[in-house]
Amino acid sequence: MEHTGKHALVTGGGSGIGRAIALALAAQGATITITGRRAEMLEEVAGLSDRIHPAVMDVTDEAAVRDGIATAADRHGPVALCIANAGIATGGPFLSESLDGWRRTMATNLDGVFLTFQAALQTLPQDAAGRYIVVSSIAGVRGLKNAIPYTVTKHGVIGLIRGLSEEFLRKRPVTFNALCPGYVDTDIVHSQLPGLMRRFDVDRAGAEAIVAKGNRHKQLLEVDETTAAALWLCSDAARSVNGQTIQIAGGQV
Repeated sequence: MEHTGKHALVTGGGSGIGRAIALALAAQGATITITGRRAEMLEEVAGLSDRIHPAVMDVTDEAAVRDGIATAADRHGPVALCIANAGIATGGPFLSESLDGWRRTMATNLDGVFLTFQAALQTLPQDAAGRYIVVSSIAGVRGLKNAIPYTVTKHGVIGLIRGLSEEFLRKRPVTFNALCPGYVDTDIVHSQLPGLMRRFDVDRAGAEAIVAKGNRHKQLLEVDETTAAALWLCSDAARSVNGQTIQIAGGQV
């Protein structure tokens, strides 16, 4: 129950990695605000723990983010643990990428993290400890073909946590780190499978194998592997881990 009395914010907490992190932090005693765009998914997760509270919020909407986080802090206390997990993943050749698609990815994956961190930090007293984590990707430490906007945003959030770790160093007891998982067995990966099945004329298992090749050990990651890394970064044991990228991909990226 290490986090009893702490308020945690998890964006994109209705599914996948965000859902798993929210449930794990709740099991360690934290009070959790989970956010996302779909109320029914958030309410389903909140129904699994009386420590989890849903808040519909689109991270691309500045007013929604600032008002939503301020309201959550009023109800549950300053945001001591912040997991910026909300994001989208789209793919396609660079030359066919539209400016609208580019801007939509930037608004969600990069602007959304900026807004979330800034609004959450504004709830935290100067002398209060905090653990701020962004869920980046292996695309944040190397390039991915046919996913240029996504790759740019995941590089961008790593620049954000590195800059914040320097700006706050020795001024406030807050750490900033990034999780960089490879391909995880989540809905966001499953949504890509039909397209791969058509493109390569393979069945679902064949499409999963194609995705898994993106991880060094050629296996899809399980959600709990990323969850465990998030819990460690949130713990007191990681108090001197700051400005780091934790790669979870079955080997060196």
